[in-house]
Amino acid sequence: MNQTSLETADLVHTDGASPVTLNFPAGQIICLAGLDGHGQEKFLETLAGWNRPVSGGVFTPGAKGAEKLRGGRHAHRLGVAFLPRDRRENGIFPSQSILDNFAISSSARDSFFGLISQKQRDRRFAHYQQLLGIVTDNPRNPITSLSGGNQQKVLVARLLASEPRVLLLNDPTRGVDVATRTMLYRLFRDLAAKGMTLVIVSTEIEEAINLADRVIVFRDKDISVELSGDEKTNARVLAGMFGEAA
Repeated sequence: MNQTSLETADLVHTDGASPVTLNFPAGQIICLAGLDGHGQEKFLETLAGWNRPVSGGVFTPGAKGAEKLRGGRHAHRLGVAFLPRDRRENGIFPSQSILDNFAISSSARDSFFGLISQKQRDRRFAHYQQLLGIVTDNPRNPITSLSGGNQQKVLVARLLASEPRVLLLNDPTRGVDVATRTMLYRLFRDLAAKGMTLVIVSTEIEEAINLADRVIVFRDKDISVELSGDEKTNARVLAGMFGEAA
């Protein structure tokens, strides 16, 4: 059995929701699906420490055993990285350069005795630029000079540069071109194969079915059904969304 990277214990993520106890093993992709506003986004934000739970908790392995997450910054320190849905509102810093947007959450890795090594930062960006195929003539250009797909690649590169164990992604293929979408699917599968845990809110049923090891469907703030293997079909996901038997 794969080691658990993240787990919930009697987690009530919002008022009116039932307690949820789940585990998210290393090396798995788990997609959260549901009609808009039925709880899957709030649940993901709770996993990330962005939303304070009503009760229960989210835990990840720490130096002294399972450690309860105490907010977004604490989660980040423990290797849990989060990509919000709206990159313009909650992701990019539009007045900053591509390079600064990339490095903003991992600047400590480029710091020596309190001084930033620009060469080290440039090398790290070049690595992730090649990995994700970020198209830019100059990383010191404003991030707003990039296409939407390339902005999304920079945000994903920012997360990966922090070397997380867990990636929490809210609709990461939203508003990107087909080539970027295909690249992200390949990247997510490669990361899972290397032992990373990915929990992804997906608004497209086909995406969830084809990408995930497990699909967890939400309805009315609660988990309606959890599907894996041959159970992952359009009919069963839709039935879970609408509270019907499949």
